[in-house]
Amino acid sequence: MKKKIFVFLVIVIAGLSLSYAGFSSAGEKKETYQELDLFGESLAIIQQKYVEEKEFKDLIYGALSGVARSLDAYSQFLKPEDYKELLVETEGKFGGLGIEITMREGVLTIVSPIEGTPAFDAGLKPGDVIVKIEGEVTKDITLNDAVKKMRGDPGTDITITIFREKERKLQDVTITRAIIKIKDIRQARILKDGVGYVKLAEFRERTSRDLATALQKLEKEGMTSVILDLRNNPGGLLVSAVEVASQFLEDGKIIVSTKSRSGETIYYKSVPLPVKYLEIPMAVLINGGSASGSEIVAAAVRENNRAVLVGEKSFGKASVQSVIPLSNGAALRLTTAKYYTPEGTSIHEKGVIPDIEAVQETVSGEETEKKDLFKEINGEQKQDDFDYTKDYQLLRAVDLIKGLMVLAPQN
Repeated sequence: MKKKIFVFLVIVIAGLSLSYAGFSSAGEKKETYQELDLFGESLAIIQQKYVEEKEFKDLIYGALSGVARSLDAYSQFLKPEDYKELLVETEGKFGGLGIEITMREGVLTIVSPIEGTPAFDAGLKPGDVIVKIEGEVTKDITLNDAVKKMRGDPGTDITITIFREKERKLQDVTITRAIIKIKDIRQARILKDGVGYVKLAEFRERTSRDLATALQKLEKEGMTSVILDLRNNPGGLLVSAVEVASQFLEDGKIIVSTKSRSGETIYYKSVPLPVKYLEIPMAVLINGGSASGSEIVAAAVRENNRAVLVGEKSFGKASVQSVIPLSNGAALRLTTAKYYTPEGTSIHEKGVIPDIEAVQETVSGEETEKKDLFKEINGEQKQDDFDYTKDYQLLRAVDLIKGLMVLAPQN
């Protein structure tokens, strides 16, 4: 049996070697053969000598996971069941906590909690490090395994241990799982004096269409300026981010560019749309949970002199992942390009710096508390009512917008 496995390995590796194209020299070809032989030899020894018998498929999957993990924090090998879960997630409805996670400097890190989910309500924040899941240390855990551990039946509890850099302490957080329904447009309303406010949760297939509908509704309600809130938005589809930015930019303006390994640069420009908002004063809110697509939109409107950014430095994810299906139902989630702002700047692991820094803090006061108390007593206010006057960053954006409206040319 062992001999058959070894022969099979040799055949597989030989097939891989013979099918590999693009050797730059005979020396490179020879070196590649030697490395593949080493791989086959190591697998055969593991099959023969390891203390426990292991399925050949598990060894191959483990090797592929290790290869992907050695590339960067975002590349992954997805087993067939993992790939199916990913497809379910992109549909916008799944069971779990409601957090976007990544590996940063080798540790499991929260990119952003999605607003309105159990994770957000439990107070988890961008940058929190998950050091334990149900008491098990997360050192060397893969993203796939972390996702599996945190997902579960709605109504069940899970305890995770987080480390928050600013507080320098470990904290156990128990969260009740729920069905996570991702709604792209979290808020769309007029705040005051014609200031429109739209909060985007993620960038998915329908995001641009939903945003267009929301903006047209606000326009009918008297919108004369707009605040686009991208805080705690972990990103999503590149094409969706481009379509969102296009709603505020003239046709043909560069939104983002990507550069692949070959050096090929692809420019994504503002596309024609039936309705655009090119003149009204605009501010964009960002924070440490704004990543990927959020950073694309924020940098695009700022560098095209279309909007002012308010808030805190964004997360700093400027790489493009492609999901490539494999023959047996598995897939590779592979970083295939890096993206750059319209001015050609890379923000990877640097983030986008806002024009006006505003660290989030709670706006409170005796008078405000009394008003809220009386509203609750009279049944005029629900517990989850949206009150922008308690959002310091949003208040700063409103003040900025009002100033821009004063400076804007009058028709």
